[in-house]
Amino acid sequence: MDVTFVDAPRQRNTREENTQIKEGQTPKEWQDKPHKLAQKDVDARWTKKNDEVHYGYKDHVKVDEKTKLIVRFEVSDASVHDSQKFLGVLDKSDNRVYADSAYIGVELHAQVSVLYPDLVLLCCERGFRNKPLTLEQKVSNRLKSKVRARVEHVFGFMSVSMGGIFVRTIGLVRAKAQFARCNLAYNLKWYVFLAGARIISVL
Repeated sequence: MDVTFVDAPRQRNTREENTQIKEGQTPKEWQDKPHKLAQKDVDARWTKKNDEVHYGYKDHVKVDEKTKLIVRFEVSDASVHDSQKFLGVLDKSDNRVYADSAYIGVELHAQVSVLYPDLVLLCCERGFRNKPLTLEQKVSNRLKSKVRARVEHVFGFMSVSMGGIFVRTIGLVRAKAQFARCNLAYNLKWYVFLAGARIISVL
């Protein structure tokens, strides 16, 4: 399981307008101009990660460990933490999930243990100041990462072989529809490859 940023066209709003949007309000001057309002995305959000600034949404996906096909996905604005959509992509058929250190929260694990008691959650651990990872934890992380990295291959395929990961629509509802088409297109392309390589026959 992992998440990728999906950038949307950046909005040129004033600071006051952005504040109102974050509070769930529509700037008054936009309400009097329906054509301008139709071009404003009030659902996308700004965020920063590793010195990179993104504006848009996130595609939260769960990928099958063996085939690398996308099984389920959720969509959020870019400011939502990765773990907030974690439960939304789980189901009773899951017996184990590999994820990075963004999903190590105690509260999240407690929720998972209640809702999915048979699920084994294999998250990479994170070191902290004055408490670095032990050798055992580093070895464990490497073993988990070999499996978890398969979801990165999915995003890499989308970026290189499918022309990139972005959205040109306005609003969360249309973004979800766009992500659904993109994820489905990836599955179809990858299924053709798997079938041609005789890795799988039929789903």
